[in-house]
Amino acid sequence: MRRLAAILMLTLLCACSTVDLSPLSPSSQTVTVRAPKFEDSKPHEWDSGAPWTYAIHGTDVSKYQTSVDWPTARASGISFAFIKATEGGDRFDENFNEHWARTRAAGIPRAAYHFFYFCTPAEAQARWFIANVPNDPSAMPPVLDMEWNPKSPTCRLRPDPATVRSEMTVFLQMVERHYGKKPIIYTSVDFFDDNQLATFRDYPYWLRSVAGHPREKYGSHPFTFWQYTGTGIVPGMTGKSDINVFNGSEAAWRKWLRQNTR
Repeated sequence: MRRLAAILMLTLLCACSTVDLSPLSPSSQTVTVRAPKFEDSKPHEWDSGAPWTYAIHGTDVSKYQTSVDWPTARASGISFAFIKATEGGDRFDENFNEHWARTRAAGIPRAAYHFFYFCTPAEAQARWFIANVPNDPSAMPPVLDMEWNPKSPTCRLRPDPATVRSEMTVFLQMVERHYGKKPIIYTSVDFFDDNQLATFRDYPYWLRSVAGHPREKYGSHPFTFWQYTGTGIVPGMTGKSDINVFNGSEAAWRKWLRQNTR
């Protein structure tokens, strides 16, 4: 009887030793829905390169998106999220911490982004971003959001292209040194053209183009992500949502995650 009990105990211990109770990293999560076709409250008529021909879709959020049901969004086809963290040198998005924690809990790869403010030096803005965004190895690379803000109540400065690019370089290099990942540049068509951003060839780009495929608006400039609508309807999210795609197949997406998260 003692021998039988010992054998049973050894069997149980061996079985227990194979159980991994650690949480799955975002890069290990499966893609729930491939090439989802989300509804849109103001759809664009795509002549070619329709966004639903891409396998991997995601969203971006800020304080305006509250109480997001991230598991529901993920189940509908949201495979990544960009989350606003900071703006300028003194503004922190009030919903960043909630979105940051809940996307991770839902197994959604995410990145923090900074909205650039032209009346504060880039060095101060980079320090502010670093002070507020955790250095989480499982996160995607940080994002620098570069666009004009003509409705700003405090800063409508429009520096010349050389100054814009110089300030961008300061921010990008400081953030890359801190997080150990080359940042992503987000921009719009007019800002890209006004400031000759095609010169930043060594950075991954997240391009906004809601009225045509990026190749129609940005020419041959490479892109990693494409924001194709600001009026999408995503289950689990209230109101209009920004929706994006990853420029590649599901296999390419998994490879990109392996290379850019750890």
